[in-house]
Amino acid sequence: MSEKLAILGGPKTKTTSFGTGKRFGLDEAKELLEALEQNTLFYHFGKKVKQFLSDFNDLYGVKYSVATTSGTASIHVALGAAGITVGDEVITSPITDQGTLIGILYQNAIPVFADLDPNTYNMDPKSIEAKITPRTKAIVVVHLAGNPADMDPILEIAKKHNLKVIEDCAQSYLTKYKGRLCGTIGDYGCFSTNDFKHISTGDGGIVTVNSGDEQDFLTTHAFADKNFKRFGDQVQKDLHYLAPNYRMTELQGAVGIAQLKKLPWICEQRNQYGDRITQGISGLPGIQPHKVVEGNQCTYWFYMMTLDESQLTCTRKEFSEALAAEGIPNQAGYIANVMYLQPMFVKRQAYLGSHFPFDLSDISYSEGDCPNAENILKTAIRFSVNEFFTERDIEDIIAAIRKVAAHFAKVPASAN
Repeated sequence: MSEKLAILGGPKTKTTSFGTGKRFGLDEAKELLEALEQNTLFYHFGKKVKQFLSDFNDLYGVKYSVATTSGTASIHVALGAAGITVGDEVITSPITDQGTLIGILYQNAIPVFADLDPNTYNMDPKSIEAKITPRTKAIVVVHLAGNPADMDPILEIAKKHNLKVIEDCAQSYLTKYKGRLCGTIGDYGCFSTNDFKHISTGDGGIVTVNSGDEQDFLTTHAFADKNFKRFGDQVQKDLHYLAPNYRMTELQGAVGIAQLKKLPWICEQRNQYGDRITQGISGLPGIQPHKVVEGNQCTYWFYMMTLDESQLTCTRKEFSEALAAEGIPNQAGYIANVMYLQPMFVKRQAYLGSHFPFDLSDISYSEGDCPNAENILKTAIRFSVNEFFTERDIEDIIAAIRKVAAHFAKVPASAN
């Protein structure tokens, strides 16, 4: 007989507070003071952004990267450098933040959504290939929640159809696909340093330029700076095409230097904790853990499992509420809906009073376009994994899920 749930008056699983810690301290303060003492906060004249990028390149084993104002900006910069332009189609994930999509639309290109693997929540290569048309020019691969997408078949598809591959690594620092760091596999890797990611500079981003080609780097660098080409003592201001101003400041770069030193520990803690949760809840009736393919490494920006209500006597809402009553904060679902069902896409209106650039394409957006993605959002339970948690916190999460699952299971779980 299962233990009585806390929501029904039983004992609460988690009776202690979750572990916390300070993200910022004297290391960041020291770097900021040095930035201020330069008497300039402009990246081209200062040293901090340059040092931040150099340290990042060393950590990731890449030759070239470009700093930006946000992860959203990073994706826009990569798209611009890749030559994505008016009327092009770009395939991406329907479960993501709008930051993945903004750059596509600012280039007046058309987002096209591929369906997802139901257990990893990442883009299904077969669905990607099925969405390719003569207008397709790029794939923006979202490594959701620190879990690597299946890059080898995606790269094969891209090569076959002559497409650029841009990796959205906003949630996926030091994530590994078959031993390779995500963000170094496609043509460009895009990272976010906003306050809700593994490391924070308040806001900011990075683009890796993985071709190793200097001209590709120069184009990418210039696209983040209004197409001003600032290198060494040379500044070229001849403008040949439109580019935004996405320049990172020295203050962001300074904080980034200190934050990068903490990143390996942060990602290792999250990896261990997330994998332990999967181990602890595997085999439970009605529970599908966050699947990480063998040989890959996830750094868990969050943990998301899905429910099979046919094996449970409760709804997702009831499961979520019962888990919260056990002392485990959680969210039923992730984003409110798949991106293509947002009003902007349903109404085909990126700009007020206009259907451009959607009117350049016959792409339509409707319910049922990506059934796996839609089902993930209908069945998901999401909760935090944090580097400051303790091992007891993780064991409490596992115990609470097991307790709730056991109570609602139609068939008892087999002994592990």
